[in-house]
Amino acid sequence: MERRDFLKKSLLVTAGIAVAGSGVMQILASNKPNNKTAMKIVVLTGSPRSNGNSAYLAEQFIKGAREQGHEVFRFDCAFKHVEACRACNRCGMNGNCIFNDDFIELRPHLIEADMVVFATPMYYFGISAQMKRVIDRFYAINGQIKGAHKKAAFMMTYADTAKAEAEPMLLHYRTLINYLGWTSVGEIVAPGVWTAGSIRNTAYPQQAYRLGKNL
Repeated sequence: MERRDFLKKSLLVTAGIAVAGSGVMQILASNKPNNKTAMKIVVLTGSPRSNGNSAYLAEQFIKGAREQGHEVFRFDCAFKHVEACRACNRCGMNGNCIFNDDFIELRPHLIEADMVVFATPMYYFGISAQMKRVIDRFYAINGQIKGAHKKAAFMMTYADTAKAEAEPMLLHYRTLINYLGWTSVGEIVAPGVWTAGSIRNTAYPQQAYRLGKNL
């Protein structure tokens, strides 16, 4: 499919699925614009570059969500001190963690959130280590977030353009969401972006904005 055809289709998507060889956008939210309830949304970013491409997608999503009256808490995983889970099981999957670090700041927001959004670059064919470290710490609040009927969304960026390379990250996200019993309402996959800021010259920031706006 020609890139111009993809961009044309993307602009027509408000609810449903648009797929193209150069990228993927899914918006599954079906709420009517005039019948929305304000949500508490947690946005997790995984890039250690403050001006990174996935961080910019997060910014645009947040802009759209806040314009709709949603409350957004952003947690930049790479700029927080979060220890890696050590499988000590002191928390019992539903208790206090042995670490007194910045996850304490995030913890109540995750529990109370109506929606959790993951925005990460691809690092060596997976989500960033900074984000994975935070996700692993979900273990300590598993009893409070599993089956909590939350919504979720996933936004990823990567330098290459091969669609197959994005599949492991998408599978990881979908497996996590399936285990937690959450409902995915959107996925944005942005290939072909490497240098910081290159995402700005694509249609993906607008897709992220619309994803937030259409909740």
